[in-house]
Amino acid sequence: MYSQDRDKAVRRRDLLFAGPAWALGNGLRDGQSLTYAAAAPDAKSTSFSPTTVRQLARELAQKPYRPPDSTLPAELKDLTYDQYRAIRFLPEQAWWRSDRLPFQVQFFHRGFYYVNRVEIFEVEQGQARRIVYSPTMFSFGNVKPPDANSDLGFAGFRLHYPINRQDYYDEFAVFLGATYFRAIAKGQGYGLSARGLAINTADPKGEEFPIFTSFWIEKPQPNANSIVVHALLDSPSTTGAYRFTIRPGQETIFDVEPVLYPRTEISQAGIAPLTSMFLFDANDRNKVDDYRSAVHDSDGLGVHNGRDEHVWRQLTNPMDLQISSFGDANPRGFGLIQRQRDFRTYEDLESHYERRPSLWVEPIGDWGEGEVRLVEIPSKEEIHDNIVALWLPRVPLVAKGEHSFTYRLHWKSDDGRAFPLARFTKTRVGAGPEGTRLFVLDLAGDKLKEATPPDSVRGQVSANKGRIDHVVAQSNVESGGWRLNFQLAPENESLVELRAQLLRNDEALSEVWLYRWTP
Repeated sequence: MYSQDRDKAVRRRDLLFAGPAWALGNGLRDGQSLTYAAAAPDAKSTSFSPTTVRQLARELAQKPYRPPDSTLPAELKDLTYDQYRAIRFLPEQAWWRSDRLPFQVQFFHRGFYYVNRVEIFEVEQGQARRIVYSPTMFSFGNVKPPDANSDLGFAGFRLHYPINRQDYYDEFAVFLGATYFRAIAKGQGYGLSARGLAINTADPKGEEFPIFTSFWIEKPQPNANSIVVHALLDSPSTTGAYRFTIRPGQETIFDVEPVLYPRTEISQAGIAPLTSMFLFDANDRNKVDDYRSAVHDSDGLGVHNGRDEHVWRQLTNPMDLQISSFGDANPRGFGLIQRQRDFRTYEDLESHYERRPSLWVEPIGDWGEGEVRLVEIPSKEEIHDNIVALWLPRVPLVAKGEHSFTYRLHWKSDDGRAFPLARFTKTRVGAGPEGTRLFVLDLAGDKLKEATPPDSVRGQVSANKGRIDHVVAQSNVESGGWRLNFQLAPENESLVELRAQLLRNDEALSEVWLYRWTP
C-alpha cells in the first residue's frame, strides 16, 4: 500500500511541477492579443515575422494588466486530480503526425489547476494560424466531455521527437503552467523545471508569477533537428517576448532569447530561474525515516563566476527558509546539478532519481553586475519543489524600458561545462567528538592525478563562525579519488558558512565547496 500511495504522490508532483496552483497558466483575453485576437475565432492566417511577438509585447506593456479569464464549462470545474489525469490527448491527433516530420506536438486540456486559457499558433512560411481546440482531440475517462462545438483553447503543450530510438516519438519537453517548462535529454526522466521569469521570489510581500499567454510554434522542415517556439509573457509588472530554439538529443539545448517590457520598475527580476526538489541526502537526514539513502532532483548549485572560479554549493532542506547570494559580474554560468548517478544512492525503482537531468545556464553576452541567488524552502515531502536558483541583476529593470538577457540551457547528465578541476561528489555530515560535527567530502576528477606526492596536497577549510579542527586530506584508494575530512565546533552558533578546497601547494586542485550549516 505504501508503494502505491507514494507512486501516486510522485505522479501527482509530475503533474504539478509547474508550481503553486494559484500561479498556473493564463488566458489570452479579449482585446489583449492585438493582431491575433481578430484572427482567433475563425483561425485565419496572419502574417508573422521574427519581430511579431516583440511588437505584441511592446504594445501590451502600454495597457493596464488584466487578470486571466479562467471561465470553464461546469463539467470541467473543480476536477479532482484523478479526473484530470483521466483526460488524455489522443496520440493519433498529434500535430504534424500525418506530415511525418521529425517533431510532433500534443496539447494539454484545461482543468484542475490548469484552468486558464493559452492560445497556440502554428507558424508556416511567414503565416501564423491558431490551432483550434476540439474535444475530439482528447479522451475524457469518466469526465463529461464539453460540447462538441466548444473552443476552450489549451492549457499548454508538449513536444515529441525520436530522442531514444528512431521509430518512436518520445516526449522530451513540456510547457505547462505560468512560465514553467522542463525537458529531458536522451535516456532521462523528468525532474527539475525552468521558468521564463521570476519576480520577487521569497519576498515576504509575496511572489509575482508571470505567465505565458500565447505560443507560436514554427513548423519544422522534414530534416530539422531543432524546433523554434515563441511565447508572449504577461504579468502585472511586465510583458515579454521569448524565442526558444530547442535541440533535443544526447544533450537537450534551449537557446532562450527573452526581451522584457516592464510596466513598472522591477527590483527583483529573477533571470533564467530554475526550480528543483531536495528532500534529504547523507548531509541532511534530520528526522528522516526512509529506506532510501537520498531523495532529490538536484544535489547542488554549481556556479562558474566572472572571476573564473568554480563553486559547488551543496543543497540542504533547512528548518527555516533561507536565501544565499553569490555576488558576481558577468557570470559564465550556473545551474542546479544532479551529480549522483548511481541507482544504489537512491534505490528507488519508481522515481529513478539517478536519471533526473542537470540544468546548466550559460549566459550569452555580458549580464553585468548582480548575484546568483539560491532559495531553499523547508519541505517534508518529495512532491514539493523547494529549491530555486536564479540570476538577480543589481540594477532594477526600469519601467517603459526594453531589457534582454540571452542564454543557453543545457539539460544533460552532467552540468554542461568544460571542467578542469576536481569536483566534490559527495558531502556527508555526522556527529563528531565533544559536540562537533564531522564533515566527510569526497572528490573525483582527472586533476587529482597531479596530486603527488601526497605531502604536497592539503585541504583548505574556513568558517565565518565557530572553529575548524582536524583537517585531513587523503587519497581514497576505494574510489580512485580523494577525501577531505574536518570537524566543525559550532560554539553555540546558529548558522555557520563553510568553505573548503583541495590544493597542491598553492594551486587549486578542486572547485570551491560551500555549505551553510545550521543546527
